[in-house]
Amino acid sequence: MPLINESYDSLPYVDAPPDERSLAAAKALIRDDIKGAGIDMVQLHPALIPAAAYTPTFSDAVEQEHARLHADPNSKLSAVDPSRYEIPDAPSNADTAEWNKALEKAYISSEYVNARLTELGLLEKFGKNSWLVGNSQLEDILKVIEAELADVRRQQDEVEGTRRSQQESVHGEITTLEETWKRGVGRVLETEVAAEALKQQILEKRRAGAV
Repeated sequence: MPLINESYDSLPYVDAPPDERSLAAAKALIRDDIKGAGIDMVQLHPALIPAAAYTPTFSDAVEQEHARLHADPNSKLSAVDPSRYEIPDAPSNADTAEWNKALEKAYISSEYVNARLTELGLLEKFGKNSWLVGNSQLEDILKVIEAELADVRRQQDEVEGTRRSQQESVHGEITTLEETWKRGVGRVLETEVAAEALKQQILEKRRAGAV
């Protein structure tokens, strides 16, 4: 069940559209009512105003990237070092540490190349089918959404048509009641005017008798 139940009590197919004078008068009444309730139209609702200024926090790596961009906005991201995957050159000396370092780089490069070959092989073998299956699933989802949209539009058209027919079926009755109400208000005014005139005549006769 929705939290907000919308209700439209207007009769757009029967009532005549209001003129500019009526609209201006209605808006003036709304503004006066808002001012009387003490509502500030400029100030936001307290629930929309944050209690304190929000200060974002970032990790050290992100802060370093912010500092890099602040120092040189045209600089490029250097998070991945491609030199780690290049074929290392053999050390020129016989230092064991240098050879161990070169051997470590060679292992890294070999593992990277093997992993890349494996991924490329999987992509070549299953990539096309996976892409087609993904597209088929997206098409199915799109069809379901389009069907739901068409059903909602159909329901909207049905409700709109029912509403129109109901209002048009009572249009004559509403017009008759409106004319009857206007005549009744006119008769009330005529009665009040006649009663006021009779009251004035009675007062005049009393004044004449008193003299």
